[in-house]
Amino acid sequence: MNSGKYVFAQILNFINRYEFEKSVIKYNGDYRTRDFNCWNQFLQLFFGQLTSRNSLRDICTCLKAHRNKLYHLGIKQYVNQSTLSRANERRDYRIFEDFGFFLINQVRPKYSDESILNIDIDNEVFALDSTTISLSLKLFSWAPGKYSRGAIKVHTLLDLRGSIPAFILITDGKYHDSNTLDVLIPNPDAIYIMDKAYVDFKALYRFHVSDAFFISRSKTSMNYSIVEINYNIDQSTGLRGDKTITLNGYKSKKLYPESLRLVEFYDFESEIELSFLTNNFELTALEIANLYRNRWQIEVFFKWIKQNLTIKTLWGHSENAVNIHIWIAISTYLIIAKIKKDLKSDLSIYEIIQILGISVFDKTPLSELLTDIQSNQNVNEQINLFNS
Repeated sequence: MNSGKYVFAQILNFINRYEFEKSVIKYNGDYRTRDFNCWNQFLQLFFGQLTSRNSLRDICTCLKAHRNKLYHLGIKQYVNQSTLSRANERRDYRIFEDFGFFLINQVRPKYSDESILNIDIDNEVFALDSTTISLSLKLFSWAPGKYSRGAIKVHTLLDLRGSIPAFILITDGKYHDSNTLDVLIPNPDAIYIMDKAYVDFKALYRFHVSDAFFISRSKTSMNYSIVEINYNIDQSTGLRGDKTITLNGYKSKKLYPESLRLVEFYDFESEIELSFLTNNFELTALEIANLYRNRWQIEVFFKWIKQNLTIKTLWGHSENAVNIHIWIAISTYLIIAKIKKDLKSDLSIYEIIQILGISVFDKTPLSELLTDIQSNQNVNEQINLFNS
C-alpha cells in the first residue's frame, strides 16, 4: 500500500491532521498566514526531532538540500531559519500542547494491558517526577533556576504501563515539585508513586479523599506515632517493617488527620534502608516496595528523551519557543509509540526511532521496516555505526 512512498510520508499517515487543525483554529494559529502555516511548521520541527537535527538552521539546510523531494515527503515547502524561528516565537504554543495532550489520550489506551515488573494488579500506576534542563539566565531571563542560574522543569506523570506520559507541565526552575500535585486531578483507584519532594500532606490528603493511592519516600524528620505493627513479614525479601501510623505535628495532623502506612525496606544492592509512606492498606508490604522500585522507569524515560530526542539544545530563547520545542519532542515520542502498537512491532520505541531517523528518505514500507527482523539486519548495522 505504501510502496513508493518515502518513510517520512508514511509516518504522517499515523498523525491525525484533523485534530491538529482543531487546535490551530482554537488559537487562531494561521491568522494572516499565506504558505507557511502551523501544519508545515509542525512537520518541519517533527522532521528535526526524528532526524536529530541540532538547530533550526540544520533543519532548514537539510530540507533545502532535498527540496525536490519535499512534496513527496508531505512538506509543502522549505523555509529559511528566520521564518521558522519567527513562527516559533509568535504562534501560540498551546496549539502544540493541545495536540500533545490529544496524542497522550490516543496512545495511552493502546498500552493499558502492558505488565509492570514484579507487579500483578489491575490499577493504573503512575510515577511522578520532574527533569531539569539548565539554561543561560542571560538568554532565558524568564526561566530562573537555583543558584542564580536559568532552568526549566518538565514535570511528568508517567503511566508505568508502557512508559507513556499521562500529563506534562513545563515550568521555570524555581517551581517546587510538590506544587504539581495541586494541578493534577487524581483518578480513583490509581496509584501515584513519587519521591520525598512531593510530601505535601494537604495535597496528599486530597488524593486520599479522591479514592486515589500514593506511595512516597518518607522524610526522616517526620513526627509520628505507631498505632499498629505487622510482625508477619519476611525479612529475607528486604522488608524491615510494616506499621500503621498517625502524624503528631500540629500542622501535619490537621492537614492529614487519618492513618498512614509506613513500610521499611532494606535495599541489598545499594545497602540503604528506605521508608515508604502510603495510604494503601490493601497491597502487601512487598508489593508497596516493588511498586516504588518501578518508579525508576521515569528516570529511564527522562534519560531516553534527553539522549534520543533533541531537547538539551533548545531551538529558541522565548518561553513560547521553548514550550513548542518540548511539546514537539514529546509528540514525536508519542507518535513513535503509536506506530509501534499499530504495526504490532516487537522493536522497542528506542529501536524504532533509531531506524526511522536514518530512513526518512527511504521508500521501504513501514510494516516491512519495523516488523521484518531479517530485513532490518542492515539497518541495525547502520545504527551500530552511528552509535559507535
